[in-house]
Amino acid sequence: MLTDIISLIRFAIGESGVLEPFAETVNERFHRWLAEQEKADHRFTPEQVDWLIMIKDHIATSLGIEMEDFELAPFYEKGGAVKAYQLFGPELNNLLAELNEVLAA
Repeated sequence: MLTDIISLIRFAIGESGVLEPFAETVNERFHRWLAEQEKADHRFTPEQVDWLIMIKDHIATSLGIEMEDFELAPFYEKGGAVKAYQLFGPELNNLLAELNEVLAA
């Protein structure tokens, strides 16, 4: 996968001290981010968490997420951008930007 090649390059140039699959890195960062959100008393509903996991998985395979990606599976099967806005409200764009930065940086 392209994302794993990026992990290899980051390791080779010394940007990362550990060589691991990109998806694993994203998963670790996601769980750390969720824990930080809980500490800040920002709790998500179970449905929001399901969507956050789908977003995390998309970032792990595509290096990022944009609003247009909600037209793709699995998002469109669950209601696409309309459902995402219903769940996260006007903070959706900020949330996506934050997850792109935290998970794929």
